[in-house]
Amino acid sequence: MKNANTVVILDFETTGLSPDGGDRAIEIGAVCIEEGIVTGRFQELMNPGRRINSFIEQYTGITNKMLDNAPPCSEVMHKFANFIDGYNLVAHNASFDKRFLDAELNRISKSYTGKFACSMLISRRIFQDAPDHKLGTLVKYADIPANGTFHRALFDSEMTAKLWLSMLNDITDRYSMQSIPFSLMAKLSRTPKNAVHHLLERW
Repeated sequence: MKNANTVVILDFETTGLSPDGGDRAIEIGAVCIEEGIVTGRFQELMNPGRRINSFIEQYTGITNKMLDNAPPCSEVMHKFANFIDGYNLVAHNASFDKRFLDAELNRISKSYTGKFACSMLISRRIFQDAPDHKLGTLVKYADIPANGTFHRALFDSEMTAKLWLSMLNDITDRYSMQSIPFSLMAKLSRTPKNAVHHLLERW
């Protein structure tokens, strides 16, 4: 049973909201954590084969000029498939990132064996008193130092990694757990808020 403190935490920046609608990835950032320690980072821009609109340029700070010189998605995703091989995966709003990961890997006939967990859904169970559960809000709520720009893939994945470890520490302190399996965190994301305490006590 793999522990929750050994994962790859990832974040995509994209041309839009839906790979089913033809949107593509333009940046991937990821942090590898092993037993709670960051052991690797991955960050690459990637050229989606077409121009991005001004909203995405403004939102991410990624420009068409930057992407003109970036390698194609296929090249980056081959490398990223190797980076995540054998690890469980975490993302903030994981349903979004999983859709793009699946779509981009499917284009190059690659897959992965790890399971996904959503730090946003879990934060709604662990930090129920937070004003909201956006990444930036949670970083402030958990008093996590932040010195960078949100909506860039590596910074967002690094902040999500710190949030993830903060939630693991919170569970460890409150419930005196020696180790937290990844399967428990995944189960937490599907547990009603009023049943979280009972689940963790019983575990």
